Amino acid sequence: MVTSELGDWRRTHFTSQITPELEGEEVTVMGYVSAIRDLGGLKFFLLQDREGFLQITAPRGKVSEETLERIGQLTPQSCVAVKGKVVRAPQAPKGVEVIPHEIRLLNRALSPLPLEPTGKIKSSLDTRLDSRLLDLRHPRQLAIFKIKHEIVRIAREFLTGKGFLEVHTPKIVATATESGAALFPITYFEREAFLSQSPQLYKEVLTGCFDRVFEIGPIFRAEEHDTTRHLNETISIDIEAAFVTQKDVMEILEEMIVEIFAGVRERCGRELQTLERELEVPTKPFPRLTYDEALRKLEAAGLKIKWGEDFSTPAERKLGELMKGPYFITDWPTAIKPFYIMPKEGREEICEAFDLMYGELELASGGTRIHQEELLVRRLKEKGLRPESFESHLRNFRYGMPPHAGFGLGLDRLTMIITGMNNIREVVLFPRDRRRLTP
Repeated sequence: MVTSELGDWRRTHFTSQITPELEGEEVTVMGYVSAIRDLGGLKFFLLQDREGFLQITAPRGKVSEETLERIGQLTPQSCVAVKGKVVRAPQAPKGVEVIPHEIRLLNRALSPLPLEPTGKIKSSLDTRLDSRLLDLRHPRQLAIFKIKHEIVRIAREFLTGKGFLEVHTPKIVATATESGAALFPITYFEREAFLSQSPQLYKEVLTGCFDRVFEIGPIFRAEEHDTTRHLNETISIDIEAAFVTQKDVMEILEEMIVEIFAGVRERCGRELQTLERELEVPTKPFPRLTYDEALRKLEAAGLKIKWGEDFSTPAERKLGELMKGPYFITDWPTAIKPFYIMPKEGREEICEAFDLMYGELELASGGTRIHQEELLVRRLKEKGLRPESFESHLRNFRYGMPPHAGFGLGLDRLTMIITGMNNIREVVLFPRDRRRLTP
């Protein structure tokens, strides 16, 4: 029997749960048709779901002629449900197969497909992103996003264990949160608003009531980058804590990074194997360089950067070659960091800011924040920003705002590093860059 309706059928097992120990049991599996073979008296296909593959075998004489005929009509990537009996089969990929007694063809895939999701025929990244559903059925893509899921889960568990409360802040905002960062304007009824480039101001305010907060959510940057490590929409893991300084949050950050690497290695062995990735867990404490020390290292390597300038891509690449793995850069020039970063006492041209680098990639940025209104207003003016535009934020500093510090960590870049991908688009389900708005 073949039907396109799910009816009262429900999956009993994922493919990974079908083992030789289930021999003789009836199971219901659901997924997508992969390889199809017709050997005359024997037809079979591989059924794929998010957990792997399972061989569905239909020997003539053991299944109905209708079942044999329908298998012959299947197309690659069609959506099917299969009821059948588990049989040991040493020749099958997992030593087990299912002999079907009923198949439901839930949705027949068109043929030919716009790309070959098994990867036997290579497709460009743009082609893959245009047909992302098919692309995401490839075992390597499934592995990437299972690992990303685990990274988020470990981060959430870690921060909750450290006493942080998870919060959700607005993504439609009235003012910029990062001076110099380009904004996406939107029409908000009769007013102009912007997509949030950071939860920074909100998470700072929340330290005044919740003490420790974190948020995992999207940020938007209207920057015209066209590189393998930038997107215009990305996910950030942000924290902010009261009664601490940059030293404390740097220790939290490096501990969380180590916890994530160790957790992924422990929980995602199969996915790492699929990606042919051997994951080394970094040791703490991570090396720390001041901005001045980084300048000297670069100059010794033949790259001279003027004091007060941010590091160029070639400079970051060179530092990555020199430092390897994760390392901090601290004591940045105040002028190139956001207005809310605390200047160092007695040397205000330097501020209490840090970047966490991993090789050539900037993974996180953070520091001690200004908690006095007068100093915050002065820094806004120095940045060419109008304090009156930030009045709704500034008023909170009149009500006993505590000293606080925090950071923002790029989830997508962290996933790149852990999975070994060279392009950030590989680790984002539906990436947004200056050219791509669909799918």
